[in-house]
Amino acid sequence: MGVFLGFASFAVFSLSDTCAKLIAGGLPPYETAFFGAVFGLTVLPFLLQPGDHWSDIFRTTSRPIWLLRFFAYPAGVIGSVTAFTHLSMAEAMVLMFLQPAFVTIMSVLFLKEAVGLKRWSAVVLGFIGVLIVLRPGFRELSVGHVGAVFAGFGGAVSIVTFRAVGAAEKRISLFGAGILGALVVCGALSLPDFVLPDALQWGQLAGYGFLAAAANVLTGLSTC
Repeated sequence: MGVFLGFASFAVFSLSDTCAKLIAGGLPPYETAFFGAVFGLTVLPFLLQPGDHWSDIFRTTSRPIWLLRFFAYPAGVIGSVTAFTHLSMAEAMVLMFLQPAFVTIMSVLFLKEAVGLKRWSAVVLGFIGVLIVLRPGFRELSVGHVGAVFAGFGGAVSIVTFRAVGAAEKRISLFGAGILGALVVCGALSLPDFVLPDALQWGQLAGYGFLAAAANVLTGLSTC
């Protein structure tokens, strides 16, 4: 079931990323990430289990890990939107697929997982693939490339924190921390250059936010 949910999350992320790409350049990246989080709030009621309360979003078995999710999620979504604003979708996606490599490395360092030769080989091949795409020294790197790496890193941090707390944490807290972080961090950063979206952009933002939140839920369920 975990493998199926993992594949489903990547499929839904791809649809969400397509919506973000359609917005690219029309709105500041911070604002896109903020409204994505606003629409992402729509998934929270589905995470409430019998006996849960909305205040459980703030309750946690580990405050440091909760805060890590709070900041990692907005870092990832800002990086993702920035990447799609400045890079082609294909190039951005290749760089963001560093996420599994980051997850493997963090799992060894922080969760003390044993990783075999096959997974390490996949990590090495992933980094080689990124170097082929980037061609460092032969082309100028942009903020989009940095954003894509941040997107992969932020997503990896979220996945590892899901695995670190596992069933000990309520789902509403697991996923609510990241969405709250995006609302606060991205909302504050979007204020100086705020642009009112038009009707089409509202639809694209809704698709981006809802699908991204749904994909994150699927990712979390696949790793818990």
